Amino acid sequence: MKILVTGGVGFIGSSLIARLLQDGHIVHSLDNYSTGSVSNEVDGCKYLHCDLVDINNTVSIDRDFDIIFHIAALARIQPSFLRPSDTFKSNVVGTEAVLEFARTIGAKVIYAGSSSRWHDPRKSPYATSKYLGEELCKMYKRSFGLRIQIARFYNVYGPNEIMDGDYATVIGVWRRQIRYREPITIIGDGEQRRDFTHISDIVDGLVKIMDTDVYHEDAWELGTGVNYSINELYGMFLERFGSLCSRRNLPDLPGNYRTTLREHDDALEKLGWKPVDQIKKYIDGL
Repeated sequence: MKILVTGGVGFIGSSLIARLLQDGHIVHSLDNYSTGSVSNEVDGCKYLHCDLVDINNTVSIDRDFDIIFHIAALARIQPSFLRPSDTFKSNVVGTEAVLEFARTIGAKVIYAGSSSRWHDPRKSPYATSKYLGEELCKMYKRSFGLRIQIARFYNVYGPNEIMDGDYATVIGVWRRQIRYREPITIIGDGEQRRDFTHISDIVDGLVKIMDTDVYHEDAWELGTGVNYSINELYGMFLERFGSLCSRRNLPDLPGNYRTTLREHDDALEKLGWKPVDQIKKYIDGL
């Protein structure tokens, strides 16, 4: 099949592209390179430098895709407080543009949702933007008959995760702090719990969603189904890195959820998806 991946030079998008190429698909990427990196480009993929909002007006993009994986997003809570307009432009206006593009060419869409869906969407611009993104998907599905699946991601980690800048996640931040002999920073009391899901499981789930003829009435949940507190995660780093792991607690931040945990097992029961709790093994291998 011929497949377009938005956000193709990001952490998740580049990992997905590598798998799709391995499986023999023709793959194109669309990305504005604002948070992704040229170092994530994969041989065999065709790359287009373009903003999501311009997808319908870009003559250089092909219009015969079978599948669009819409992975691109500004995907962190705290930066969304600093740049709410950028967050809504990318995650809402950009999503609508991608859905309209898919409608005009007749492509199936797989949208990268977020576990933030299960929390109050008004707690952060990011949560609101992802909530609205899902609602746009459901509207296009109902009003226009667009073939669309939603996949909700839970706390993705793994090789090539972002380690620097505002869009780094906790494991990436801590890896950078270990590298530079800095104290590991823990936000709040550290008792917030996260369902950490390895990138290989996320990619496998996305491929299974692409291949199935079963359409979820809401969304496929891509989480391990096990969660750990940030303090427990710190304990794993302490065991791995020893004296390099001094810690520094920082005040809690707005929009910081107490718990994420996969809400249902539909992907396991209906798609045969088998995520593995491998966070300890991953940290031990760093």
